[in-house]
Amino acid sequence: MIQVLSSAWALLLGMGLLMVGNGLQGTILGVRGEIEGFSTLEMSFVMSAYFLGFLGGSRLAPEMIRRVGHVRVFAALASFISAVMILYPMMTNPVVWILGRVVIGFCFSGVYVTAESWLNNAASNENRGQALSLYMIFQMTGIISAQALVLLGDPAGYETFVIASILVSVSFAPILLSISPTPAFDTTKPMTLRELMGKSPLGCVGMFLLGGVFSAQFGMASVYGARAGFSLAEISTFVAAFYVGAVVLQYPLGWFSDRMDRRVLIMMVAVTGACGAIAGMLFGLAFPILLVSAFVIGGMSNPLYSLLLAHTNDFLEHEDMAAASGGLLFINGLGAIAGPLITGWLMGDRVFGPQGFFLFIAALLATMAVYAMYRMTQRAAIPVDETGTMSHVYPTASPVAIEVAQEVAIEAAEAEAETQHIA
Repeated sequence: MIQVLSSAWALLLGMGLLMVGNGLQGTILGVRGEIEGFSTLEMSFVMSAYFLGFLGGSRLAPEMIRRVGHVRVFAALASFISAVMILYPMMTNPVVWILGRVVIGFCFSGVYVTAESWLNNAASNENRGQALSLYMIFQMTGIISAQALVLLGDPAGYETFVIASILVSVSFAPILLSISPTPAFDTTKPMTLRELMGKSPLGCVGMFLLGGVFSAQFGMASVYGARAGFSLAEISTFVAAFYVGAVVLQYPLGWFSDRMDRRVLIMMVAVTGACGAIAGMLFGLAFPILLVSAFVIGGMSNPLYSLLLAHTNDFLEHEDMAAASGGLLFINGLGAIAGPLITGWLMGDRVFGPQGFFLFIAALLATMAVYAMYRMTQRAAIPVDETGTMSHVYPTASPVAIEVAQEVAIEAAEAEAETQHIA
């Protein structure tokens, strides 16, 4: 781990700063939208637009890199991110914000693809898994740190948006000054959705539902806090609690994942997350309970991404894993686009109000748990000693990070098989 940190610290630092900027703009937009009088439905379109752009970027970024190279793509996309963050407070119009979020989502997706391909190129077979884990930790730490910066400026002014833009601009330096261009890479053609559904129905359905859960957290948590009348400090703490839970509980759940039927664990994790959401819906007026609810939801839902990926791998041949990852990412992206839109409708004054935020998350996680129980009746579990190791990735990952996670899983499975053969 120390070796990875020493060789890739500039890339990790730069990506951490980028995630601070991303987390900051996501939270402050929800607060500023309330100040500007945007409706919940308008804000749901604003937040959904990010995931539309992100899905598009994950498809187009590899071709852009092949044409003009990693450095140019990274610099151009990061510059657009910085510029759009400045435009938000200048043009407080829902349509402008929606277009800006599409651009930012597209650009962040491309930046992730570029950075993760650099990281993969710099890592060796021996430390690739550690490099991926460190990268994910820096991403989540950046989002959590961003919530403290929300308090540095008046959300009705320019200061916070300028801070986010500066952080993104500063993040270029450590990356571009320390990284040399890497060879062009080829991404694997995704497996068809029909084939993927046949291999792992729970993986497909779970990824779609999880896309809605994650996008609701990432996009609508600050909107919920603003609609519920929380102070700026309370909103930032509330949003941070989701990602603190993700970091704290990812590895313990990974430990259980490698030692039991993953369908049972997926069911248990989804039920626990749904209960956390129900607690937030029923006792949302008590802020300490609200923080516990956010911690539980984040701590359960984010590791589900890795769990569902590992579960799907259990039913695939090694040569199919990379192709399946592209399909799963696409399915997750579709759910992420729909998540804020449905959440915004449920949070409307004529429907459930702010508590619709928790109702939506509880409904999706409960549906996942029920479907996992149903799948357990359809085919026998794979023996635990025949399942692969779970690689730790978060829903913020690009196709490159997912394919790296698949490579790590394949290498671990091959190493284990070789050890058993020798024994």
